[in-house]
Amino acid sequence: VQLVESGGGLVQPGGSLRLSCVASGFTLSTYVMKWYRQAPGKDLELVAVIDAIGSVTNYRDSVKGRFTISRDNAKNTGYLQMTSLKPEDTAVYRCHAQDGVYYYWGLGTRVTVSS
Repeated sequence: VQLVESGGGLVQPGGSLRLSCVASGFTLSTYVMKWYRQAPGKDLELVAVIDAIGSVTNYRDSVKGRFTISRDNAKNTGYLQMTSLKPEDTAVYRCHAQDGVYYYWGLGTRVTVSS
């Protein structure tokens, strides 16, 4: 059972990245998915949430209008589309999946926004 993120990297300010989170060993379609991030020297913070069927989303204020969370349950995969990236978006991004009983974390993918 695991979540594996990918898609991070180095990007210039104003650029875009799409992060993916692939679940294996369990069926993602019954789980709420979240993306968190942790910048160097800072606490873990919640970035975005999507419900199990992808009909309800929520974002932290600093990413609203720039980030989009989505999921493809047929592929057992969640996504975080990030646009208009800023240096303050630099962090390790981790996905999280939970139902009423179980929860799982990915190890993360690093995003660096720098010129």
